[in-house]
Amino acid sequence: MTITIVIKCPHCHSPTITRNGKKGNHKQNYLGKDRGRQFISDHEISYQGCLSGIVSLVKIMLVRGIGIRDISTVLRISITKVLKILKSAKYKITPKFSHYDYLEIDEFWTYVGKKKNKVWLIYAYHRESGEIVAYVWGKRDIKTAQKLRKRIKRLGISYERTATDGWDSFLATFGGDAHLIGKKYTVGIEGNNCRMRHRIRRAFRMTCCFSKKLFNHLKAFEMAFFYINYGFV
Repeated sequence: MTITIVIKCPHCHSPTITRNGKKGNHKQNYLGKDRGRQFISDHEISYQGCLSGIVSLVKIMLVRGIGIRDISTVLRISITKVLKILKSAKYKITPKFSHYDYLEIDEFWTYVGKKKNKVWLIYAYHRESGEIVAYVWGKRDIKTAQKLRKRIKRLGISYERTATDGWDSFLATFGGDAHLIGKKYTVGIEGNNCRMRHRIRRAFRMTCCFSKKLFNHLKAFEMAFFYINYGFV
């Protein structure tokens, strides 16, 4: 019986490779000719964290409600490896349109380190496209609400109407627009809040999973927002 292993460069997925000596642990080293990158074939790797598809697998697990330690256990990689992938991820959302007929706006409670250290997310959502249009982080006050309004204007977004609940800061900030008030007008964004609490482990109800650092917290949400808007990471 003959077993054939097809080896491709993990960086460019090209089959154009050549042998390039051996590593100090006597494992075969390869060189991808297209990009000139060196690598070891997956079948010779002993540590799971070095597998070629591990990064994309960790990312999809992060945006599907799986915590750092659970990912580490399931994939048999270190917590440090998972955190490194999270920290190095670069995802930014951009508005799909320049004009929206209807934007729903709401606040979302999270915390970093301990529950007393609250970090509030205030964001705008478009129900028809299922898109998170813009968001800001801060305290639950009028300054953060005004920060979101400025953020929307800075992105060059125009809209016909806004819808919020009856929170005073929303009334003061968006009251000058064609403004709808009440939970019946914010069904879309309330549903998205529920989705985020299922997709982001840090946002689960009664969760024991949280970020110790604000940087990691923001990175996790940025990746989830990108996934919600575009369907991939």
